[in-house]
Amino acid sequence: MIVNKEAGRSPVKLIGDTAFMFIKHQNIYAVAVSQGNAQVALALQFLHQLVTVLKSYFGDLTEDSIRNNFVLIYELLDEVLDYGYPQNCSPDVLKMYITQQGNKRLAEEARSRPGVTIQATGAISWRKEGIRYRKNELFIDVIENCNLMMSSKGTVLKNDVSGAIMVKCYLSGTPECKFGLNDKLLLDNEAKAKKSSVRRAGSGIEIDDVSFHQCVKLGKFDMDRTISFVPPDGEFQLMSYRITENVNLPFRVLPVVTEKGRTRLEINIKVKSMFTFKLFATNVAIKIPLPKNTAVCNVSAASGKCKYEPDQQGIIWKLRRFPGDTEYFMSGEIEMMATMGDKGWSRPPITMDFQVPMFAASGLHVRFLKVFEKSNYQTIKWVRYITKAGQYQHRI
Repeated sequence: MIVNKEAGRSPVKLIGDTAFMFIKHQNIYAVAVSQGNAQVALALQFLHQLVTVLKSYFGDLTEDSIRNNFVLIYELLDEVLDYGYPQNCSPDVLKMYITQQGNKRLAEEARSRPGVTIQATGAISWRKEGIRYRKNELFIDVIENCNLMMSSKGTVLKNDVSGAIMVKCYLSGTPECKFGLNDKLLLDNEAKAKKSSVRRAGSGIEIDDVSFHQCVKLGKFDMDRTISFVPPDGEFQLMSYRITENVNLPFRVLPVVTEKGRTRLEINIKVKSMFTFKLFATNVAIKIPLPKNTAVCNVSAASGKCKYEPDQQGIIWKLRRFPGDTEYFMSGEIEMMATMGDKGWSRPPITMDFQVPMFAASGLHVRFLKVFEKSNYQTIKWVRYITKAGQYQHRI
């Protein structure tokens, strides 16, 4: 199976429907075998983690150490793999219930109960024990990137939101956190439980492409759509998601570009904020592209700073603060150099950059946030929202 040619050897070998994936450590090969459509990167990462685990027990991974500790290796493989799926590969956690002498009885007792890592040892690989803070705080940031492609006639061609929930955790002990979103499935289930068909229109959103941090209890989420987890200490990304329906556009751009012959352009741009007047956007930048042969550009704006930037081939309109439910205007006259064999202006789209604090374009909302810990201490909790521009474009 393993040939002698070292140079240019692929770590993956296919024989029929069977895939052999391997790594080499000194003169030892670690091989993973799959007859399904396995993720190669996952298999190779697992093999590297397995080598790390074995080295933490033996000091060095050699033929002799494998031969002398094959019983212990069987026990470790039984713990790090569950029906072929990688599980806990943390050496610190494994050493708490599999000793270097191979205490098989303790391992078997641990395997006989569900949640072996947490229930049998009380250990969590992503959180240390004995964490203490004078002030216990939990901050959740809902960060969304709004993507838009609008046609020149004002028709939405593409619109979605890619979001992430970031957590800053400064909690003592081993707390369990729980929060719920205005998930459509959750609200529907609650309405059924109350035997009520009344649910406020637009109050629930459909969440797509959800990905969680390993601390989230997936079974709990699948059962009742609540997010329950024992958080790592410090800052981490709890989950990412995508929303494709009923997106609330933060801005609308209404451009009017008029060509006056082959050497002149007139541009009038109106930008309107679509969120409530109680909020405001910051660091708003609008780029209006111009032809490469632009010679003279005279622009003016009712608010903000507007300037022609030759190196960016466009007009850059910046507004430090853009209140909600407000319209701003910009106009410009452009003169272009006459060129031979000109194919005409391709009219690239207008692009926007912005940030809107306390606004979620997807409509996502944290309905509740709870912290449970055996000492029952008081927790300072805070939830913030911010929507940023992803690829926010409007065709001219």
